[in-house]
Amino acid sequence: MNNKMLIVGALLAISGSLNAQNKDGGISSQMLQQIQQHSKQTTAEKAISNAIATNSIDELARTPQSRAEIDPYFSVETPKQNIHNQKSSGRCWMFTGLNVLRGDFALKSDSLTVEYSHAYLFFYDQLEKANLMLQSVVDCAKKPINDPEVQFFFKHPLNDGGTFTGVADLAEKYGLVPKSVMPETYSSENSSRMSKLISSKLREYGLELRKMVAAKAKPTQIQERKTQMLATVYKMLALTLGEPVKSFEYAFKNKAGKAITPVETYTPKQFFDKTVGRSLNDNIIMVMNDPRNAYYKVYEVKHDRHTYDGHNWRYLNLPMEDIHKLAIASLKAGHKMYTSYDVGKQLDRSKGYLDLNNFDYGSLFGTTFPMNKADRIATFDSGSTHAMTLTAVDLDAQGKPLKWKVENSWGADNGYKGYLIMSNAWFNEFFFRLVVDKQFVPADILKMTEQTPIMLPYDDPVFADDL
Repeated sequence: MNNKMLIVGALLAISGSLNAQNKDGGISSQMLQQIQQHSKQTTAEKAISNAIATNSIDELARTPQSRAEIDPYFSVETPKQNIHNQKSSGRCWMFTGLNVLRGDFALKSDSLTVEYSHAYLFFYDQLEKANLMLQSVVDCAKKPINDPEVQFFFKHPLNDGGTFTGVADLAEKYGLVPKSVMPETYSSENSSRMSKLISSKLREYGLELRKMVAAKAKPTQIQERKTQMLATVYKMLALTLGEPVKSFEYAFKNKAGKAITPVETYTPKQFFDKTVGRSLNDNIIMVMNDPRNAYYKVYEVKHDRHTYDGHNWRYLNLPMEDIHKLAIASLKAGHKMYTSYDVGKQLDRSKGYLDLNNFDYGSLFGTTFPMNKADRIATFDSGSTHAMTLTAVDLDAQGKPLKWKVENSWGADNGYKGYLIMSNAWFNEFFFRLVVDKQFVPADILKMTEQTPIMLPYDDPVFADDL
């Protein structure tokens, strides 16, 4: 082959490479020129570019009205309690749920208080989720490894997120203990490394169980091996979180911190009966605002549970006006509620204030962000990201909400003294879930919860754990 043929061959290869990069749908040279022409910066935009290069986008987009002082007055407010901190973990759902339970206990006991252990319930949450993954892998073992449902369990073998359904199922099954008898550990407050290590073991174990099913092992053999696997998970959890207490001595304290009851011995289930004293699952409903789907219908998300023998997340879809009424009725009676939101949207962290007009990103970038709530959910642009305890509402003369306040779990120094305050406009756009006691639910809405639920797939955009 002479040099001329080599050169021609090289040119043809280069030409083929360029053509491969410019097939229909790709960015061609001509398209790139058009893009660059349409996005050519004006003098003002060059100044904005210089500012963005050395400043926070939020600070540049901050509106003048966001600098106004927050009005801390609320016409309806539940009794305050000390602020907790979930630290570097995704346990907001548990902190929020236990905030509601300790608030209810303080209401019915008048002078007594209780602080529940998050580490205790977290231990059993992780153990139950490990079993949920392994048993689900067994259930789907005859499907190919690349089946979407099989991949779902291997992609998400363990996590520390959840919903109030987890609090209800776990507390009713394992009971509760005071924080003083099982305090937080490094790994309960910084759960990432522990979770990754256990997840790796679960994926390994999942493959082994699939092979056992393929080899036609007896169900008793599979269950025996799964029990051995969970014993290893239990040991890993005990080393990182501490082994759950089985009984303990405890004396209840008043709000000043003074013990005013005799020391008694409790099991976790007895402590649950003493401080909660009823079935959570039987006495609450979960409602949600999802404008993609029909209102006044019950929906359930497949595989969205904490325990294999527990409950999927099930909710009644309601318009915001009905949700307002439920929340206001509960708050007026002094009862806090589990709620969840897309908390990162328009959040002024320094002030602890959430409002649609905190930041004008559209003007900063010369565009608009017009999607409504339904569009944001459908495209994964918005979803429930964080649970917080609803504690207060400010009403106008007609009884309509002006703003809301939630107790957060990011520490007392975060936000507005550990709380976040949100305008009603923001609440309507970025609220997702509310758990309310049935005693505050009108009979017609309560009747709706008895419908056979419409099952949503596990990969529906609404499927997201509160973190």
